[in-house]
Amino acid sequence: MKIEEHLRALKESVEEIEDAISKGSEKRQRTIGFHTSAGAVDMIEIILHKRKLIDPGFIVKHEWFNSDRKIKEKISFEFPAKSRIINLIKSIEKERNKLCYGRAKTQSILSEVIQNFFKLKEIFEEGEYNEL
Repeated sequence: MKIEEHLRALKESVEEIEDAISKGSEKRQRTIGFHTSAGAVDMIEIILHKRKLIDPGFIVKHEWFNSDRKIKEKISFEFPAKSRIINLIKSIEKERNKLCYGRAKTQSILSEVIQNFFKLKEIFEEGEYNEL
């Protein structure tokens, strides 16, 4: 996907997350799960594309962030704030499937996922990647 398409998708995810928060995140846990995950992957793909670390056809899969081995294998190159970015995405992915497919989760879990997403977005916006 092109950077512009990732940016459009990221903007949609941010809007959906903000909308879910305004309606009550505990009522929209699937939305939170799907869009924090999708938005996080869009952000890292934009970062990697802008730094020319991956080809336009390269696809980052959210499942990779559940495995340290997969992360090391697929995202072996260095870039600014890599460890912070990876750790935030891992924390989002740790809860993704539970939020999307599981029973209702506590507000504290939802809040943690949302906070981690917005911390990631802050790193993204502070870097050379800011186009939102």
